Amino acid sequence: MASASPASQRHRATLARSVRLLTAFRHEQRDPESFYALMARDTVAQLSMYTDLDGATVIDVGTGSGFFARALTAAGARCVGIDHDVAEMTAHGTPSAGSLVASALALPFRTGSADVCFSSNVLEHVPGPWRMAAEMVRVTRPGGTVFLSFTNWLSPWGGHETSPWHYLGGDRAARRYERRTGRPPKNRFGHSLHAVSVSAALAWARAREDVRVLDAVPRYHPRWAEGVVRVPVLREVATWNLVLVLRKRGAGI
Repeated sequence: MASASPASQRHRATLARSVRLLTAFRHEQRDPESFYALMARDTVAQLSMYTDLDGATVIDVGTGSGFFARALTAAGARCVGIDHDVAEMTAHGTPSAGSLVASALALPFRTGSADVCFSSNVLEHVPGPWRMAAEMVRVTRPGGTVFLSFTNWLSPWGGHETSPWHYLGGDRAARRYERRTGRPPKNRFGHSLHAVSVSAALAWARAREDVRVLDAVPRYHPRWAEGVVRVPVLREVATWNLVLVLRKRGAGI
């Protein structure tokens, strides 16, 4: 494992942290900037457990309004964010410097050009999740780190704003949401929201010969609850959000 930056010393997967994040999530709609800034700081500290961000070249896939890009930059990284949705990129002000409009399915970077390729809660929003994941591996240099986090479909929040009715089917949940609110959900099942599972993510990663799995953990859980990822079926419901951390293989790595 590469040496970690000082931020790693501040990340502790405790029950108090889990409660703090859950409490903040309840205020996401009312105060999104505070929520996403907190999430970004917490996630960058988590990433720093696996790699040194000071001076690292980082690609933030699905950067959105740039909260994670700014936190990565504050940790010393040289960060480039990409997103296909200009509206998302400008929703909370001017996009971060260096942001690009591009597709996660065809990243506009040379092979092996990044020390770290990072993505938070984007995988479930693209029609080709493993194509996106493969692109993240491609642009990462040998010895570099891929940090990929997503909300799995069968978790309590898998349907996003249509949860928990997505357990009855994505289309049915979307229709119920529209009847109740008078507008379609932002995350439309089959269009901008897709069913991605923990099992599929683990199978994809383990089948690749060009990466080594460093970790696969539930993003919001305390350390003592991380074992749920190893239990088939249970992990699909209990994980809520999976963090997959990979090391790109190369000569002697």
